[in-house]
Amino acid sequence: MAAPQTVTNPEYESAGEPPFSWRAILEIVQALALAVVISVVLNLFVVQVTEVRQQSMRPTLEQNDRVLVSKLDYRFAPPLRGDIIVFNPPVPDATIPYVKRVIAVGGETIDLRNGNVFVNGQQVDIPQAHGTTQPQAPQIVYPFTVPDGQVFVMGDNRTFSSDSRTFGPVPVGNIIGKVILRFWPFDRLVFFEW
Repeated sequence: MAAPQTVTNPEYESAGEPPFSWRAILEIVQALALAVVISVVLNLFVVQVTEVRQQSMRPTLEQNDRVLVSKLDYRFAPPLRGDIIVFNPPVPDATIPYVKRVIAVGGETIDLRNGNVFVNGQQVDIPQAHGTTQPQAPQIVYPFTVPDGQVFVMGDNRTFSSDSRTFGPVPVGNIIGKVILRFWPFDRLVFFEW
């Protein structure tokens, strides 16, 4: 006959401090590192957030608006007339990217007459644009043919915009991307045409 055995209750850890776990710390660090890498890759190659710092695109974009810029669009197709783009201006003292609208692309001829814009002989009316459109720099003679691989840009606030009328056409290589969304302030949220 076997001797009776005593059953003991299992010991539970006290409800005090949980034990320190290097594994949990390592998992948190790995998750944060992955998030940083994904964010950097997205910002470099896919999309970026840009703050509008000029008033040259009023009323379409106001100063301090935040926009989402697609860096993919122009990898697959060239810029089109009417696109709103962010680019590094071809001027030596510029420290911030500009936001403007594409008015003419390479091979098109732009003319400024009587305060109006003509591309290839046809008047271009952009509903958001306002103000008189006048030449700004004597070195750009109209009619002006935009060289291939470049775009002619203007702000929607024509009277108060430093744009291609001042510094000439913008090389496509200077374009950072196409504005696809204004997300801040929230009450002015809008998707722009793709």
